[in-house]
Amino acid sequence: MANTGCYAAAITLALAPLIAEGAASPADVVVVAASGTSGAGRAAKPHLLASEVMGDLSPYRVGTHQHVPEIKQATGATGLSFTPVLAPMPRGILATVTATPVRGVDPQQVLARAYADAPFVHVLAEGRWPHTAATLGSNSCHLQATVDVDSGRLIVLSALDNLGKGAAGQAVQNANLMLGLPETTGLSMWGVAP
Repeated sequence: MANTGCYAAAITLALAPLIAEGAASPADVVVVAASGTSGAGRAAKPHLLASEVMGDLSPYRVGTHQHVPEIKQATGATGLSFTPVLAPMPRGILATVTATPVRGVDPQQVLARAYADAPFVHVLAEGRWPHTAATLGSNSCHLQATVDVDSGRLIVLSALDNLGKGAAGQAVQNANLMLGLPETTGLSMWGVAP
């Protein structure tokens, strides 16, 4: 059994319920997601040094990211344009997921229904937007959704700690489920920042 990668977790949690409910077209999904440097691993690489990263955003693996097939399989998307961006922070992911609506629905209500009983997925109150510091040190994902007033596209913002929900925390949660333990055992729902 494999665990979902950090980008895949952030995007799948934002998109899968919308496609499953028939609210979003699976053929026209666009994602731009920023990740901290820990998403690139622990190897000492010059382009990941603080002196290179601070004050800079840089895209990478544009149009060729290795998680695209996994995201498509997990969400039901058939067409996905994904642009990952390296951000000047040590950890965290903030993904902006957009899709063409199939029918007029409130995407926030779709997400709220889908995650009503999910202890680690928090659909934020209207007017509050996800940010990476709020998920730091937790196994949680924060979501917010809206409809773009100009284009009519559905927009979902998703934030998580790539070392928590995107990696180790996800593995512990899956192990808990496989062992018949409460899925929250040993995992924090709350980040260390307000």
